Amino acid sequence: MSTADIPPNQTIYLNNLNERIKQEELKRSLYAAFSQFGKVLDVVTMRTYRLRGQAWIVFEDVVSATNAMRQMQGFPFYDKPIRIAFCKTKSDAAAKADGTYVPRDKAEERKRKAAEREKDNKKQKEAKEAASQNQPQQTSAAPPPATGDASSEPGLPNKILFVQNLPLQTNEMMLSMLFQQFPGYKEVRMIEQKPGIAFVEFETEMQAGVAMTGLQNFKITPQNSM
Repeated sequence: MSTADIPPNQTIYLNNLNERIKQEELKRSLYAAFSQFGKVLDVVTMRTYRLRGQAWIVFEDVVSATNAMRQMQGFPFYDKPIRIAFCKTKSDAAAKADGTYVPRDKAEERKRKAAEREKDNKKQKEAKEAASQNQPQQTSAAPPPATGDASSEPGLPNKILFVQNLPLQTNEMMLSMLFQQFPGYKEVRMIEQKPGIAFVEFETEMQAGVAMTGLQNFKITPQNSM
């Protein structure tokens, strides 16, 4: 089934997420970022090798899920553009909410998880073997190893900026004064459940890009660089 054939539903599937972010931090940030579109029933992330960089977000209703997918498609989340689609199957959280949940057979579930672990171990082993085989083939002409954060690839343009690493005492007025110096500024939205992050909206993607360039790594306090 292609992505276009999947009907809208309460659960959206995210991939191309930054794999360097710890699982708990990723879940908290996803909840904070997506709860602005409606009530979030569950955020699912996995530690397994095969499912890294992916997540599932379950909303209370289809309208919220649809709005979230449209608004956040391509959003630069932790420096990587999110790719979003509707989930192919109904999540447990959604099934429990509408009364259609059927518990999985425990033996079958254990077998499935064991098979997944075996696949993950095999992939990791193959990746290590491939890396060790390629090691001697490197020459002095190879580019030097990258320094700094490997996740710094530019995200797709977006008129809404995701601001993080804010001090806990930051409020909307402070951020508004900071960003309204740039043309096209519209509003700041902070999320009560997740102190330390905010969304800043501009009229166009280009105006948002100018503001991002101007305030990237701006030290709002000596300890906090945006």
